[in-house]
Amino acid sequence: MTASSARRPRDLILLLTRAERLLGRRLAAILDAAGCTPEAWRVVTLLADGAGHHMTEIAERAFLPPATLTKLVDHLVEENLVYRRVDEVDRRRVRAHLTPRGHRLHQRVGQQVDAILATLPADGERELLEELLTRLVDSLDDAAVTAS
Repeated sequence: MTASSARRPRDLILLLTRAERLLGRRLAAILDAAGCTPEAWRVVTLLADGAGHHMTEIAERAFLPPATLTKLVDHLVEENLVYRRVDEVDRRRVRAHLTPRGHRLHQRVGQQVDAILATLPADGERELLEELLTRLVDSLDDAAVTAS
């Protein structure tokens, strides 16, 4: 094993961490100006598809513990960004949706986020990066399921 290949996995982790933190700082500046937290932005972005989502799904996809998500959604409801409705199929469950104000926030902040992302590698490279990261996440998800 060469010195270069021995360093490679550690370098990948460092690169991914550094990229996430640098992008996170840029995103934080935009979100701070909009009065939004990164956690709230993840929820707003998920709900922007208009489908409405169960709290369990939101917690998982927004990387939040259920109790933290409940408090956050309560706050988003108070801010008139999100509303809850009983699921029509399973009346025991609740779906969260964006309000019109929430959609406007998503559109306004999303445009600023897109401007940051536009500074990333050219379109073809960005698509490749997205594909590779998706494959990495899928692979890691599969490995976690297999290890369970």
